[in-house]
Amino acid sequence: MRQTHDTIIIGGGLVGMTTALALAASGIRCAVIDSADLETTLAASFDGRASAIASATWRMLTALGLDTELAPKGCPIREIRVTDGLSPLHLHFDDAGAETDEPLGYMFENRHLRAALIAAGAASPLVDVHAPDAAATITRGDAGVTVHLARGGTLSAPLLVAADGRRSKIREEAGIRIAAWRYYQTAIVGMIEHEVPHGNVAFELFYPAGPFAVLPMLPGTRSAIVWTVRERDAAATLALPERAFVAEVEKRMGGFLGSVRLAAKPGSFPLGFHHAARYTDRRLILVGDSAHGMHPIAGQGLNLGLRDAAALADVLAEAVRLGLDPGDPQVLARYQRWRGFDSMSVMAATDVLNRLFAIPGRPAAAVRRLGLAGVHRMPPLKRFFMAEARGASGDLPSLLRGDLP
Repeated sequence: MRQTHDTIIIGGGLVGMTTALALAASGIRCAVIDSADLETTLAASFDGRASAIASATWRMLTALGLDTELAPKGCPIREIRVTDGLSPLHLHFDDAGAETDEPLGYMFENRHLRAALIAAGAASPLVDVHAPDAAATITRGDAGVTVHLARGGTLSAPLLVAADGRRSKIREEAGIRIAAWRYYQTAIVGMIEHEVPHGNVAFELFYPAGPFAVLPMLPGTRSAIVWTVRERDAAATLALPERAFVAEVEKRMGGFLGSVRLAAKPGSFPLGFHHAARYTDRRLILVGDSAHGMHPIAGQGLNLGLRDAAALADVLAEAVRLGLDPGDPQVLARYQRWRGFDSMSVMAATDVLNRLFAIPGRPAAAVRRLGLAGVHRMPPLKRFFMAEARGASGDLPSLLRGDLP
């Protein structure tokens, strides 16, 4: 049995499912294929991570109708404080003086984001989810794309969207090269309870081994941590008894949230950088980690992938209005121009920041601390960094402005 769609998306994760919903909002019919049983991905044990959703990205989720489900589960970020270690010299962002009461962003557990997206996908008449299933064969020809499913059935569409992660098989089969390197760092992620309420403040403390982020969660005495350690130290850090692990966390926090205890068992993942040489091929578009992967510094990784989804929705909505084939080279070229520069700019900035704060020695630390304090006292530069943190810089797609394509 053959089913015809406007796009076929490989990968039903956070970016893949958001892409399907963004396209459906423009009347574009999508098939989503994922090898996982999506219901199993909703368990807290599947992915204990949390993600920062920038304010522009939140506008997108609101425009897609996800705000009612997600708002009670998200913790607003009202302030961001950036320091070199525990230095009193800092860079401080807040939402005071903003035209609206819009926070700088929100923190969500990944499982809550995933649950809202899966439910919305199941409810949409324009999104057909095939999971657990897999693409047994994919044929991209001049006339369109044909996918034979492992569990039987055939899908066809003018365009294939790869949202299958940083080790994308579709990207490899298309012969798209990537620039990639390891940071020889590991991110230890977990959840803590603390004595002093966080006050909706996100803290980013930089140490020579890497940044240590404390991110506000609900309720007000719970925070997520993203602790970057040297790769060679990761196993030993994770193997510490709970009391010793907590002591190391408190040492890096300097006691500003009082005593700490673990709220969830910590996990880890290696850190690296990768960027595809191009985001398109014949009747193919890459989104999210299949196109780019970056250091979690500043929490922009997921937001960058969701910006891909928003831009693709604009590009395909315009193509449909003009009567163009969604897989037309002109359509693909517009997406490449829009996303290639924006993604590379954000990724290069985070790479430089990570390397800059890793330079050892007191002179380097003194320069960094004075630099942070200087930016804090320069309103135009501070506004620029705030716009970046909000995801509100550059040529924003309709959804990131809160409008449908």
